[in-house]
Amino acid sequence: MAMPVHLTKVAYGAKTLPTLEKRIAARARNGEVRMVTKRRPRRHEEVVDGGALHWIIKHRIVARSKILRFDHRNDGRWDIVCSDQLEMVAAKPKRAHQGWRYLEDADAPGTDADDSGIADLPPRLYGKLAALSLV
Repeated sequence: MAMPVHLTKVAYGAKTLPTLEKRIAARARNGEVRMVTKRRPRRHEEVVDGGALHWIIKHRIVARSKILRFDHRNDGRWDIVCSDQLEMVAAKPKRAHQGWRYLEDADAPGTDADDSGIADLPPRLYGKLAALSLV
């Protein structure tokens, strides 16, 4: 079996994890939550086969939702249909971006804490260190 591919998405407007949790709970219907996107990912089959949507808050991946499927909408866009269960992950630095991006399984954060302390660095400091190839 091939390794799953994941997506990353900035939790726009959610400044904290509890805010994201409330948003997911408010949008949940029958164990699912939908996020609208203009285009279905080219690698959608890899994503659905065990992939998750990893949420970014304040330049850190902090949680994930299992991707169940992609549904085509009547307006031509797509719904990314995820489980309404939000799973916390060990915070991992990730630059903000628009839309979604792919995340290979080997690069996805796990649920175990990272003892390096890198995830605890302020986002601006992490960005400067990354630009110098120090992290």
